[in-house]
Amino acid sequence: MKKVLSLLMILAIAVSLVGCGGGGETKTLTLGFVTDLGGINDKSFNQTSWEGIEKFAKEIKMDMNNVKFLQSTTDSDYVPNLTSFADEGIDLIVAAGFLFADAIQEVVGKYPEQKMLIIDVNWCEGENLQQAVFAEHEGSFLVGLVAGLAAKEAGKDKVGFVMGMESAVMAKFYAGYEAGVHEVFPECEIMYDNAQHFQSPEIGKALATKQFNAGAYIVYHAAGLTGDGVIQEAAERRKAGEDVWAIGVDKDQYEYGIYEGDKSSVLTSMLKRVDVASYNAAKAVYDGTFEGGVIVYDLKANGVGIPANNPSFAAFETDFDAELKPFIDKIVSGELVIPEKSPSGRGLGS
Repeated sequence: MKKVLSLLMILAIAVSLVGCGGGGETKTLTLGFVTDLGGINDKSFNQTSWEGIEKFAKEIKMDMNNVKFLQSTTDSDYVPNLTSFADEGIDLIVAAGFLFADAIQEVVGKYPEQKMLIIDVNWCEGENLQQAVFAEHEGSFLVGLVAGLAAKEAGKDKVGFVMGMESAVMAKFYAGYEAGVHEVFPECEIMYDNAQHFQSPEIGKALATKQFNAGAYIVYHAAGLTGDGVIQEAAERRKAGEDVWAIGVDKDQYEYGIYEGDKSSVLTSMLKRVDVASYNAAKAVYDGTFEGGVIVYDLKANGVGIPANNPSFAAFETDFDAELKPFIDKIVSGELVIPEKSPSGRGLGS
């Protein structure tokens, strides 16, 4: 009888170990994402960040009920949304963008055991806070090269840029774009407009209309959901036979510019791989290797770039990939340093 009881106890202990992960069973993990004002389906920054979280969750076969997001409709929602997840004990809380800086600084100190990630910020404090920043100027330099080369081939001398909101972070987009355009086409004029909005396609469309009417051949947007209006305006014009283009941001936005068959108004996109940052943070929490501090995602770290496949390039004789490669090599090696601020001060705000 004692032998039977001993055997039962051994089996019970073994089962207990398996339940604790000793047998390789998926750990219990909870992930929470708080959007900025653009919403979860902004086709840009928020959506890409969320996709990184979802990708990791699906890879480890998480219960998707443990993967949640809260949408912010005004900036007054930031602290309550972050606090709600912290009170719930979510293992990793991700905040989308520099607009959260003050809110997360307020919350992170109150919940020292909660792990948090903020994107586009490197000035906050907190050992439990990971801060992911990107070399937007390097990626924007590449699409600037494309814009300058394309305009030059087409015999045009104007391109455009629509910004969502001015800030030190957003200024890097313009600075890199300007440097890239003028690297290959110094005489090219760059039009500039600040939408002061990240979630208004209507404003984006109006600003694109203004720039295209003034002679812009290509308009690059760094404006979240507002930029969808830029892409749609370019698509409508191309469908009507006008030779103009848009350049997307954050993710490959080719599909959003399709106007006929598989033809798109999006020439290329500046990839800002915020999905990699959110994925890596989730994985680090799962692996037990999460650390606070600043992580830089630059061109060398594959944090920025352009899509490997750009179907719209076929409309040109220029081999953009070949033209870009020497510049990419120089940036990665450190031989070429791309400016983070424009000499004009555009994008910095007041």
